Amino acid sequence: MKKTVIGLLVVILLIAFVPLFALKDAEFGGSDDAGSQVVEEVDSGFQPIAEPLLEKMLGRELPGEVESLLFCVQSSIGVGILAFFMGRFVERKKLGKGE
Repeated sequence: MKKTVIGLLVVILLIAFVPLFALKDAEFGGSDDAGSQVVEEVDSGFQPIAEPLLEKMLGRELPGEVESLLFCVQSSIGVGILAFFMGRFVERKKLGKGE
């Protein structure tokens, strides 16, 4: 079991770091950038029908750090909800009520 865990950790590290060293001058953009580029290629006159609420309230674009912070908060809330329900299911099974 211990060898399996160590092997999986090594594979995870390789997946994370090999692209950084193998492709030295590559740009690793997000899906938002790729999607907006495709939309621009398909229809150059495209105008979005909605604006991000925070950018509209502030009157300017959010810094990248704030976007990352909001993404982290959103993902941590989701993980908390998922962990809560998984814990409930485990406790229900332990008490014998899961049938």
